[in-house]
Order: sequence, then structure tokens, then C-alpha cells
Amino acid sequence: MQPEHQEHEAVNPRRRTWVILLLIAIAVIALSAFLSSRRTVVPIRTTLAQRATIASSISTNGKIEPSANFEAHAPGPTTVKRLLVKEGDSVKKGQLLLQLDDSDARAEAAKALAQLRAAEADVNAIHSGGTREEVITNQSELNRTHTDVDAAQRNLDALKQLQQTGAASPSEIRDAEQRLQTAQNQLILLQQKTTKRYSSPEVERVEAQVQQAQAAYSAAQDSLNKSNVVSPVDGTVYSIPIRQGNFVNAGDLLIQVADLSKVVVRAFVDEPDLGRLAAGEHVEVTWDALPGRSWQGSVTQIPTTVTVRGSRTVGDVTSLVANPDLKLLPNTNVSVNITTARDDNAVVVPREAVHQEDSRRYVYEVVNDKLRQQYVDTGISNLTVIEITRGVQPNASIALGSTNGRALRDGLPIHVVP
Repeated sequence: MQPEHQEHEAVNPRRRTWVILLLIAIAVIALSAFLSSRRTVVPIRTTLAQRATIASSISTNGKIEPSANFEAHAPGPTTVKRLLVKEGDSVKKGQLLLQLDDSDARAEAAKALAQLRAAEADVNAIHSGGTREEVITNQSELNRTHTDVDAAQRNLDALKQLQQTGAASPSEIRDAEQRLQTAQNQLILLQQKTTKRYSSPEVERVEAQVQQAQAAYSAAQDSLNKSNVVSPVDGTVYSIPIRQGNFVNAGDLLIQVADLSKVVVRAFVDEPDLGRLAAGEHVEVTWDALPGRSWQGSVTQIPTTVTVRGSRTVGDVTSLVANPDLKLLPNTNVSVNITTARDDNAVVVPREAVHQEDSRRYVYEVVNDKLRQQYVDTGISNLTVIEITRGVQPNASIALGSTNGRALRDGLPIHVVP
């Protein structure tokens, strides 16, 4: 029995060794198969198509301008007599703002009025046949000539009766007729002198002098009126480039007033973006001087031409922006954001998830651990996301890219990594 037991003990170790080797081989084969299968499955990053608000906008710079501006300019060389307001003051319509020295303006107005009255007198003289003295003299001569004509007519009639009885000779009749003709000619001359004394060129010249004198007087009156500057609107005094006692020349800016509760923003939009603009689009304005603040408005006018500003070709876009606390000041430089499109319930994915083939766009949707190429229609886009209007449902899993550099394709087996 002893030898047989020893032989059994010797066989068991060998059998166990073979079993272990067999298990190791099976494990190696299984691991190799697993690793081989893993090499055909591409690790990718994914995202979910989500509903969100998306907006497309244009960001640029702009300048603040008053919406209803009043500017007063000096009507002529003079001095600032009184300055009644200061910058930042609120003023009412009709309020006196400043006074200029109007002595010269008054003198010019008086001179212009005298010239106008003289010209009007000339016109009256033309229409009445001369000056008052000339009219009286002409009328006296006209009356006398009427009397002469009547007397000559009566004398002629009497001589013709005497001629029938032989008491008047033919020569006397001829002399009487001649005297009547002379008196009648004198009457006609005086009548023409009274009614048509002046020729058409003379009338036109005098009437032109009246018009010229009227224009000079109106200009003098306007200059005199502008010596007292009053506000035509309720508003804020935002600029006074002069001081009391200063000398100013004709045309110099004196004061600026505007209602600043609404201001105009003039934004400078680059030429490639002009096609996206439309009246009524939302505008947001920010100012570096007041960080954290923003003002809202809308586009009122889109560009009709482009201009060169430095290295840029831009169009001027004007917008009306509410400024209830009057913090936005005229002529300040601001940042402007114009929202050209917006959807508050859009299906969006990151821009990197959308691919393009010729003119068609598509995404890779994850379905049963494989990629499925899905053609889509797109809408609004911004720097980070793009709207999908057709082809993808909300919460669909969309591939962004592989983590090992492998190219994505339709039907590719994948597994998702965080």
C-alpha cells in the first residue's frame, strides 16, 4: 500500500499544475479578446440637445447724442452780458438762459427800419403818382386844364353859332379849334403823368428795394431777439462753452439744452454685419464709467450708406434708449449690443457638434452605443451654441468628438466617457 499512495501523491501536483496553466491560458485568451474588442469601440464625449434661450447679437462701439437738441449760437460779434444757468441745471420751456449785449443789434434794427420805411414811402409814391406835394401840384394843374378844355369847348361852340349868321370868320373857327386841341392834349398829358408816371422797370426797382429793406429789418430783428436766449423745451443744460463777460463771434456756440430722459445712441456696425440689422431690434448699452449698469432701447434707423472710420468700414445705426436717471451723458463713448435674433424655446447644441457636408449640416446622435448621422436644419447661432430647428429632439445624446483622436462616422461603435 505504501508505494501506491506515494505514486498518487506524485500525480496530484502535476495535475494541479496543468489545471493552473490551463486557467491562466483561458484568462489570457479572454483578456486578449476583451482588449481586442475594446480597440474597436471609440471613446467619445457627448452632450444633450437642450431647450434654452438663444440670441444672436452684434457687439460694437457707439456714441451718445441728445434726442431733441437745442443749440444757441451768437448772432453777431458781441459779449455775454448775463449767464443765468450752469451746466446740469434743469430748465423749463421759455426760461431765460443768457443775455448778450444787444446795443449793436438795436442800432442795426433801427437803421433797417428806417430804410424799410423809406422804401415803403417810395412804393406809395409810385402807386399814388408821386410825393404828396407832387400829387397836389399835379391835381391842381389837372383841374385847371379841365377848366381850360371846358372854356375852349364853349368858345368853339359859340363861334360856330356866330358863323351861321356871318358874325364869325372861318379863321376864328380854326383858331378856336386849335386852342381846344391844345387844351385837350395838355389834359391827356397830365392824366398820363398822374396814372402812368413811372415805367415798369422803375416800379420793379422800387419794389425790390422794399423787399431788400424788409429782409434787412427781419434779420436785424432776429439778431435782436437772439440776444436773449430762452429755452424752447423742458430739459437739461448739458453744455456751456462760454462764460459771462466773454467776447463771442458770429456763429459761436453759446449753450446746449436737451431732454435727456431719452437719448440717441449712434452705433458703428461693421459692413459685413449690416445685413442682419432691422428697425425695432433690441439694443443694450453699457458704459465703462458705470460698470454693472445697462440701458435698453431699440433700433430706430438702419444705415443707408457706409463710411470709413479709421481702419473700419461701418454703417451708422441709430437707436433710441431710455435714460430715466439722466446718467448717460451726450458725447460719451459706450458699448452697444444689438440683438438681431432671439428664440426663448430653442433646441440647441454646442457648435462643435454640428458638421457640414457640402451645403448640408448634420450631427452624430448616439443610439444603442453607436453613432447615427442625422441631417439637421439650423437657425440662430452665437459663439458657443447653435439652434437645431429640425432633425434632433430635445434630450437626444449628441456626440462632440472622440477622446483618442479617431474620426467619427456613421455606425461607429462607441462608449461614452465623462
